[in-house]
Amino acid sequence: MKKYLAECIGTCTLVVLGCGTAMLVGCDAAAGGGYILTALAFGLSIVAMAYCVGNISGCHINPAVSLGVLLAGRMDKKDFWGYIIAQCVGALVGAAVLALIFKLGGVQDMTGGFGSNGLGGVNGSAVAGLLVEIVLTFIFVLCILGVTSGKAGHGSFGGLVIGLTLTGVHILGIGLTGTSVNPARSIGPAIVAAISGNAAPFACVWVFIVGPLVGAALAACCYNYLEK
Repeated sequence: MKKYLAECIGTCTLVVLGCGTAMLVGCDAAAGGGYILTALAFGLSIVAMAYCVGNISGCHINPAVSLGVLLAGRMDKKDFWGYIIAQCVGALVGAAVLALIFKLGGVQDMTGGFGSNGLGGVNGSAVAGLLVEIVLTFIFVLCILGVTSGKAGHGSFGGLVIGLTLTGVHILGIGLTGTSVNPARSIGPAIVAAISGNAAPFACVWVFIVGPLVGAALAACCYNYLEK
């Protein structure tokens, strides 16, 4: 249970810091600083949690990462499903915390949907959105599998490498899909946005579930082949 609680706390933190930053600064292409701040917020969240709960749960805090680890033969199915549930609960709690803070503080949500993902950057194309999420998740999960391999020898620098990689994929992906690469991170804000009266993010949330999971599966298959 401690592993699941760690995953819940980690995912909650990721949503609060990452989505919260996006809500506060916005991600308008005309003001590129918002891109960088949001990308850094997500990346630094991973770095912080990697060194905080990594020794407890491995700090997946992402169903796509857990799928990649499962397919790489590094976790069992029982833990996989426990991690998925904990991550989704953590993301939902994180989004709810943001809703409460922004409502009580009277702060404007610059994203309009609690930092949820969308297809506006790809002109509403679900196919383009899927491709973006598959490619970005493939890169991210491939990095994680490599860094955490027993043969890698990265030691204490692993969390930093993973966080910087997440920052990198966000810099490209924010303007296209808002960058999910994490189904839980998309589900939590989309549900809270729908409850608050904005159902648009929930209507396309399937893209941000399917895309990352496909990308993670491809990354695991690729890494398994390369490592043999």
